[in-house]
Amino acid sequence: MSKFKIKTLVLSLPLLAALSTAAFAAGFSDAQTKTFAASPKSDYLAGTHQKMGLQCVSCHPSEVTDGEKEINQKCTSCHGDLDALATKTQSQNPNPHKSHLGKIQCTACHSGHEPSVAYCTNCHDFPSMKTMKQGKGANQPNFKEDLAKYDNAAPTKVEKTQLLVVGSGAAGFVAAMTARDAGIKDIIMIEKMAIPGGNSQLAAGGMNAAGTKFQKEKGIEDNPELMFKDTMKGGKNASNPDLAKILAEQSNASIEWLAQKGAVLSNVGRGGGSSAARMHGPAGGAFVGPYLSKFFRDKAEETGLDLRLNSKLVKLITDKSGNVVGALVKGKHSGIYRIDAKAVILATGGIGANADLVQALRSDISKDIKTSNQPGSQGDGMLLAQKIGADVVDVKEIQLNPTLLVGSPVIVSEIVRGAGAVFVNKEGKRFISELTTRDVTSAAVSKQTGGVAYEIFDQGIRDKVKQLGAAFELGLAKEGNSLAELAKNTGINPDNLVKTIEQYNKYADSGKDPDFNRPGISVKIGQPKYYAIEITPAIHYYMGGLKIDKNSRVVNKDGKPINGLFAAGEVTGGVHGKNRLGGNSISETITFGRIAGQSAAELIQK
Repeated sequence: MSKFKIKTLVLSLPLLAALSTAAFAAGFSDAQTKTFAASPKSDYLAGTHQKMGLQCVSCHPSEVTDGEKEINQKCTSCHGDLDALATKTQSQNPNPHKSHLGKIQCTACHSGHEPSVAYCTNCHDFPSMKTMKQGKGANQPNFKEDLAKYDNAAPTKVEKTQLLVVGSGAAGFVAAMTARDAGIKDIIMIEKMAIPGGNSQLAAGGMNAAGTKFQKEKGIEDNPELMFKDTMKGGKNASNPDLAKILAEQSNASIEWLAQKGAVLSNVGRGGGSSAARMHGPAGGAFVGPYLSKFFRDKAEETGLDLRLNSKLVKLITDKSGNVVGALVKGKHSGIYRIDAKAVILATGGIGANADLVQALRSDISKDIKTSNQPGSQGDGMLLAQKIGADVVDVKEIQLNPTLLVGSPVIVSEIVRGAGAVFVNKEGKRFISELTTRDVTSAAVSKQTGGVAYEIFDQGIRDKVKQLGAAFELGLAKEGNSLAELAKNTGINPDNLVKTIEQYNKYADSGKDPDFNRPGISVKIGQPKYYAIEITPAIHYYMGGLKIDKNSRVVNKDGKPINGLFAAGEVTGGVHGKNRLGGNSISETITFGRIAGQSAAELIQK
């Protein structure tokens, strides 16, 4: 995602007059606006507007909601929406308004009364975004917080709802949609970040599903039993077989459910550790995460879902019998308040951005290793559920993804390897089958010179795989008209690279890889131009998490379900065992999101 570097505001005289006139409406006194004008905060964005003749109510009412929707409506009424602004700033590199996360609110970056911070810099190292015009001296927000300080917090108000969903990734949205279809109309969804989507919006590869009509149309033979066996094998047979079986057996139904709702995943590719091509994505090879996230946001808007951004879960509330009956929420503007609910669904994601927690669980993982997770992945939901007695499983199982794009937090999708890309090291030699599991591949890449490797591909693969777009947009893909030129531009041993690819192409012709037994080898690297992407392992996924049963009910340490508490997605453990196969995460969020939503609805309707 790219964000804003404010330039001087240019407003039409009639609009300026209209807004200035509005400033005299009830809500802010002249004394308040004068006090603000004399304060140090007048150097920030609100002060910039004020110096142009605008006053407080020109941009917002006296009370601002946590999601700041009303402020953003004012922003876009004057400056245009994100697409319009991206057109105006397209000469900048990177374009500060071009977003890969969909429709992003202005206030995700721009703050009126404190320094503005480009949201992109939570993940990307963009020097041009480090200093914003109204952001000098700004510090990057810290999303890690000691939740114990809210143990005895008193709410300023109490609200009631039938269902509270915590987290706005795929699992959360699917759970809310399913519950609504089951008859639950009173639903609140809270999201602690300024934008919805969680880690789901970053998913590049696809969604594993077996026995789908899209596979059959392409002549791909697959079935749930084979997907189950692959999942168990990939997880070193440590997965909960009941959950892994649900994942496989319900995968086709989840693909159909999405299609019926309007999200069609008709493209099919192959991921590491899978015996068949079953990784489903949008037609044309687009990223599955942004595609689904936009779909879910649009559906939420259509149905009027009460989605509250900048709203953080800080405590789960139980009654005397241990039933979950609500939660304490910390709103950016509203402060601490309580939501009473008949059921709570946790869809809060994993722990990948919480370096301290990762270190506490796995001291063998280097403190310096990067993460592909969005910054909100702090493990809050798991930690808060543990405080009320929830059990956890596979807590040390943290997955490294072998293909973090060096120089960014972007994961190069397994679709690229599945389409024919070849792994080589700095010496220009292959060292592993490109389609083995992530844990094995990460370990192998870590042992190469500099702890990095390269994915080598040609023009044919680039044209076929849209997931490669980010590497080129970020300027992190090297190219050459020949393999020797590519090697020179990349720093790979040229003689070895040429020999390696020549030998690989012979294997592709024969359909057999005697060196590393790459399955289904058939695509040659021989169509100029040639490309290389440097990759390295990074913290990617948490296989551990809350223990759930087949109905997505959170289980306590006595093995009994905690009444009123459900969970789905990366906050849960047990599905993936010691290693997650690429494509199984999105599949998990959709399938168990559906189960959690249905189970919660049934409890509410009892």
